[in-house]
Amino acid sequence: MANTIADLLAPHQLRLGINPLSWTNDVITEFGDDTPVETFLHEAAACGYQGVEMGRKFPRDPSVLKPLLAEHDLALASGWYSGFLAERDVESELAAVAEHAELLAACGAQVMVYGECGLMPGDAPLDAPLSKTPSVAKADWSAYGERLTRFAEALKARHGIALSYHAHLMMVVENEAEIDALMAHTGEAVGLLFDAGHVVAGGGDMAGLLARHGARINHLHCKDIRGDVMARVRREDISFNQGVRDGMFTVPGDGYLDFSPLIEFATNTDYQGWLIVEAEQDPRKAPPKEMAGIAYRHMTQLFENR
Repeated sequence: MANTIADLLAPHQLRLGINPLSWTNDVITEFGDDTPVETFLHEAAACGYQGVEMGRKFPRDPSVLKPLLAEHDLALASGWYSGFLAERDVESELAAVAEHAELLAACGAQVMVYGECGLMPGDAPLDAPLSKTPSVAKADWSAYGERLTRFAEALKARHGIALSYHAHLMMVVENEAEIDALMAHTGEAVGLLFDAGHVVAGGGDMAGLLARHGARINHLHCKDIRGDVMARVRREDISFNQGVRDGMFTVPGDGYLDFSPLIEFATNTDYQGWLIVEAEQDPRKAPPKEMAGIAYRHMTQLFENR
């Protein structure tokens, strides 16, 4: 039996990382606002993770960030970017992303997580009821897909970074039909981030989407769901942020999702890259290092038993 998950993943050219959202939330600022990035990095490394995604506490200077990551023997897997291509032109978006893309590239990341923040309702869209989720009009899909494709192609050409589009609750690509539309209206340069928690919470079939769009998937997020909380969030039309406060998401091994389709995809296709543990949670209710340990052990067991 392999000693670490790195041993289990290496034959498949996979690595396991973790996102800092369980320590410090990027949107709900009271969650972990007093937690320094060094705490997250130290605890992620202590649990055995090989890499991390960026969060709001990370230094934005590569000359500072690179040695900080190296100190903890962690790689930079990716980082979120809030894009607005549903509303603005490609050149404006390329100007907006340049500094972030250069930081990711300088620190060794190969993909950038793209979250579409255009068309969202009001000034605090993640505080709006989930029923207010925006959508792309059928007649606008072709133009939106063309902008995304040109942006992704330029991102790769200029910065060496691949785009990974995050299907996400409360954003224009949330459900299975919207993921299908995204893939149909964009070119190969637009990769798909497959987040198990968001896919299932959006009503999607994990195995079916993996089968249909596996060739376009270039990043994986391993997020679990507390079924009773998610059901209440949907039933009472609660906001995304309130759902997070109430604990609708959790780490693998602490929710109800069966990750076997994702594990099968990662090990039996041409996918190479990261599996990122991620869960937006209140760190006072769900101690981050403890939850990270649960996820690490669960992911290890999944790969041992495959």
